[in-house]
Amino acid sequence: MPSKDWQPCASWQAMQERADMQRCIRAFFASRGVLEVETPLLARAGVTDVHLHNATTRLQGPGMPTPTDFYLQTSPEYAMKRMLAAGSGAIFQLCKVVRDDEISRRHNPEFTLLEWYRPGFDDLQLMAELDELMQVLLQAMPAQTITYQDAFLQCIGVDPLASNSKPAVLDALNTAGFGDAVSIDDHLDTLLQLAMSMLVEPKLGQERPCFVSHFPASQAALARIDKDDARVSRRFELFYQGLELANGFWELTDAQQQRARFVADNAKRVASGLSQQPIDEAFLAALEHGLPDCSGVAVGVDRLLMLKLGTRDIADVLAFPVQRA
Repeated sequence: MPSKDWQPCASWQAMQERADMQRCIRAFFASRGVLEVETPLLARAGVTDVHLHNATTRLQGPGMPTPTDFYLQTSPEYAMKRMLAAGSGAIFQLCKVVRDDEISRRHNPEFTLLEWYRPGFDDLQLMAELDELMQVLLQAMPAQTITYQDAFLQCIGVDPLASNSKPAVLDALNTAGFGDAVSIDDHLDTLLQLAMSMLVEPKLGQERPCFVSHFPASQAALARIDKDDARVSRRFELFYQGLELANGFWELTDAQQQRARFVADNAKRVASGLSQQPIDEAFLAALEHGLPDCSGVAVGVDRLLMLKLGTRDIADVLAFPVQRA
């Protein structure tokens, strides 16, 4: 019998829903005066984050002086911040990104991301706008908000910000049957991320979307540290019906702090047996020039569509997932 792998996975209904959702997103931002932009998928630098991995390609055709490695972007963040520093004002983008990561019912290496930035907004204002978008796209109830610390305390009885939290996190993971994963890497942040993914997230946002705010400072990524509590950052994530949908920051604007974080990330990569990543000097130059006070968020569009259609498999909303690419 001939293979049907040439055919799209997603139904025509799913493709229509995707088109409708993207039109709705564009209308949402047009009504608020937020400009749609485009940035490159290829860049000369990737990300230093130990938990993110860029796919790469080499360009060596006519016009390229020497063969050069380029990184397929995991997010348009660095390029969009260069636009912000150049005076773009509020901007958004719907784009494809690539992460060299797991392939599963929730993950495809290539996926569609909605990312936007709001000069003059703090993280709370941006969370409110994302909440409005969720109500428009999914007819969701208004979201609830919980801090990262309270989420851990309520779900597994562990204070992730306590100075001696590691034994308690280890015990919770071992009790839940994740001993094998723990034995591979027992760095506290790795343990916290595993506990968050396996033990905390499934209990969040079942009836209505749930924002988790004030992530540990060690997981700040590109967010600023809270001025009232140096243990936490102004980073948030959004969860709904078992899916992580969004990751947002009240953005760090200090170039020296950002460079120090990149250097620290690369040190962690070496300690974990990973290769160091080149630092994006164009992005740091934009921060040096002056990034306006702003907040930004990235939202997984394919996962929004999964919720809209009531499916638990990302292949149901993709025409050609990686298995059929």
